[in-house]
Amino acid sequence: MKRPLAYITAPWGSKDFDNRENAARYCRQVYEAGYSPICPVLFQPYFLHPEVPQEAKDRADMAAELLRRSRILVVCGNIATQEVKNDIALAKHLRIAATTLEGILTVDGKGKDGGEGV
Repeated sequence: MKRPLAYITAPWGSKDFDNRENAARYCRQVYEAGYSPICPVLFQPYFLHPEVPQEAKDRADMAAELLRRSRILVVCGNIATQEVKNDIALAKHLRIAATTLEGILTVDGKGKDGGEGV
């Protein structure tokens, strides 16, 4: 069965380790819900340096391209940072469905309404 691509966005912090831990957890939950998660924060810090202006721009361009190729945007976390808002706006512009992680899990039967919890 082919899994649709799901782009993961969240209010990422300044600590790469914490971001990777959270991103991996979010990706696992989205994977278990039947999607192929895409989360640039898991791999871009390994080869891009945000303090280099061109690399910061390239990071944003690459992330936008991955979102364009996705079937759905999954918003994780409880805070809508500017980066999260930008991802939501781009998804809306591209007519890509957006939902929350809780929404994906609820539909899959694993959210609050499904009894298994997040």
